[in-house]
This record gives sequence, C-alpha cells and structure tokens, in this order.
Amino acid sequence: MPTTDVLTSADLAEIRRSALGTADPLGVAADLADAVDQGRLADPDDAGDALTLAAEIAEIRSRLDAALRYADRAVAAYPTRDDARAGRARALRARILFRVGGREDEAMAELDALRPLLTQQPDAPAYVNAALDAGGRTATADEWLSEAVDTLLGQRAAASGEPAQALTEPAVEVGPPEAPGVLFFLLQQRHRVRRDLNLPHDRHDDLADRLEAQLVRRAQQRPAGETDLVFFPRAEFDRLLAEQAALTDVYGPDWDAHRARLEKELVRQAGAGRGGLHVLRGSVDELTGRGDVTDPQVRAGYARELETRPAARIPWPPERNDACWCGSGLKYKKCCLPRSRS
Repeated sequence: MPTTDVLTSADLAEIRRSALGTADPLGVAADLADAVDQGRLADPDDAGDALTLAAEIAEIRSRLDAALRYADRAVAAYPTRDDARAGRARALRARILFRVGGREDEAMAELDALRPLLTQQPDAPAYVNAALDAGGRTATADEWLSEAVDTLLGQRAAASGEPAQALTEPAVEVGPPEAPGVLFFLLQQRHRVRRDLNLPHDRHDDLADRLEAQLVRRAQQRPAGETDLVFFPRAEFDRLLAEQAALTDVYGPDWDAHRARLEKELVRQAGAGRGGLHVLRGSVDELTGRGDVTDPQVRAGYARELETRPAARIPWPPERNDACWCGSGLKYKKCCLPRSRS
C-alpha cells in the first residue's frame, strides 16, 4: 500500500479482505496508522475503523503490544466511547488485554460496559462473544447472551400483549424482518456458543432454528425476477468472470454493468417501500467453494448465507460514505455502490 495513497472506505474494506495475504501484513497495519496520522483518509471519520483494522492485523500476527497501541488509538479516535461505531474497537481492545495477560479485570470491565449493545446492535453479539471467548469466558457469554434474549423477548411481549413464553411457541412467527434484526443475530450467536459448550438444546435454540428457517424460506419465496443483491468488488468481479464466464448473464458482462444491475434493483425495492436496503459483499472463493456456481440454488444459498452475516452487508443508499465517490464532478450519486480505485 503506497504511503501516498488516499484511502477511501472501500479501500479499507478491500484491505480488510486481503491484508493477511500480503507479504508484509504488519507493514500494512503500520501504513494504516500512518494514513490516519498524515490525513490520508478520504473520510476523516474512518480513522477509528482504520486503526481498528491495524489492531486486528497486529493481533492476528501475535504482535500484541502493537495491537494494543493501535486499539487504544482506535477507541480514542471515535468522538466518544459511547459512539455506536466504537463498540467493535472496544471489544477488540478487551480481547487483546486478555491475551496480553495480567489485565483480565480491565478487559472484563470494558466488556461489561458493552453489554447494553447486545440488545441494540446486530454486530455486538459476535464481537462481544469473541472477546469473552479469548479470555476463556465462554460460559459468561452464554449468560450475557441469554439475558439479552430474555430482555428483547420481554420487550416484544410487552408491545404485543403476549407472554414472552408464547413468542417461542412453534406456531408463532416473530421474524426475522426482511433485513434480519438484533434478535435474529443474538439468537444465532447464543446458539453457536451453547453448541461450543455442549449445552442441551432449549426453547431459545429452537427459536434460533425457526428464525433461520424463516429467513431461508423468505429468500426462496423471492418474487420472480428479483435480484440476489450479491456485490463483488472490481478485482473479485473480474476474477469471477475470468473463472466462470457463464455467469456473465447472472452478474453482468462487466463491473459497471454489475453495479448498475444492483442499483436498478435497489431503486425498484425502495420504490416498493422496502426499508433497510443493503447489498451483500461477495467473495469468489466462498461462492465457488459451495459447488457448481451455474446452479441457481447454489448461488441462492450463498446469498442467504451472506444475509446472516452483519459484516457482509453494505447499507444503501449511503448517507456520508466516501466509498461512493464517483469522480464525475458530483460528490455523491443518488445510487452509488462502492467503486474501487483503478
């Protein structure tokens, strides 16, 4: 990553995907920190995300001192510790503190402060659990996730006038909405934790299975002609068509057509009153690893899998996101998916 580059949000997403495959991942982490220091971020609000990514790279490479320095800076880069975007950085910092050793109490205090996010943010169950698991607190994760599930079900019961117990009965449909919400991801994460702990299947695990089945069923019932909103960044798209020329008719003959196809579908859905719109960031390796990609069921299954991953979702339309810089004289287009730099 040349030190003179200005980095967009889309660049950071691409670095997250590819950094560990480079010859010098730690150099990439250092360059990310330099980009923050030198004002080379297209959107200064991305500073926390860039430093969080640097910390993740350093942690994976077991450079924990460097990881902790980056994580400290990432947390400080957000306007306040209560900033909604800071949760992932704070959980990462706690995870590193566990690994450093001797700072377990500090790590737990940080995570305890993040507990309210479990009922507020779809990503929070995954990153809080990852930190607790790193500290050998998987049983605590089960306790916290279970309490958060009870809280959300209690809120739904109060709103509906039904007992919370009734919401877990097999005949009752409680979601997920068209865009899976907090309860869905909370239940799925709790389900995984309990499997890791070899705990018996309970009614909340049954509910997790039901909601996942509902999501799959709704995807299968997608109206004829509606597009699976899987988005491939330029390098991935070019590679996909080079390896699978038969997919030209599915994803578009070139990258501009690929983006235009998705934007047209998003505009159609917005016009139909759909909310929570997003595209799903795809990977060639993941898609081709599922089997015969010319089979529509294989592609649909991959889209459904991406739908269950909060990190794969790119919200649309963007509000303030330099990933949508188009270089056309207008700062933002009404319909704009991330453009890679040439």
